Amino acid sequence: MASLKKVLQKKKYIQIKLKKTATNHLEIKAKINDVKGRFILDTGASNSCVGIDLIAHFKLHAEESETKAAGAGATDMETLKSENNFLEIGKWKTDTCNLVLFDLTHVNTALTQHDAKEVHGIIGADVLHESKAIIDYSNMVLYLRKPKKKKKTDKLPF
Repeated sequence: MASLKKVLQKKKYIQIKLKKTATNHLEIKAKINDVKGRFILDTGASNSCVGIDLIAHFKLHAEESETKAAGAGATDMETLKSENNFLEIGKWKTDTCNLVLFDLTHVNTALTQHDAKEVHGIIGADVLHESKAIIDYSNMVLYLRKPKKKKKTDKLPF
């Protein structure tokens, strides 16, 4: 019987190591616009997020947003948005990552109170869905499917 790893490699999945934090969250390292960061992998977060105080750090172009954020004990928080960012998780990459920017103080306070390290943001269900993610909890591995290469369209002769 073939292992999960071998089956997924044949289907063009990339393997990324996960780390379990002191708070039982899954932590992942990623780059946004070529800047390294530490993120919580959160299947329950509808959007990927970055701390609003890290706009310059991750070279983000922030715009006003109508969305209010809620989660982890906080509700009705003001947000900004940043569209079409370059996201790299291991060897998986996309240049169309949209992010919600909001104050992550409450998240990081909860983490540090339990001896976990602060995070720069959250990788949410938007990225997990786009990459057809599979989480292997027993081996602490995330599998993300390589994006299909965009087909070059034929150029018109004029």
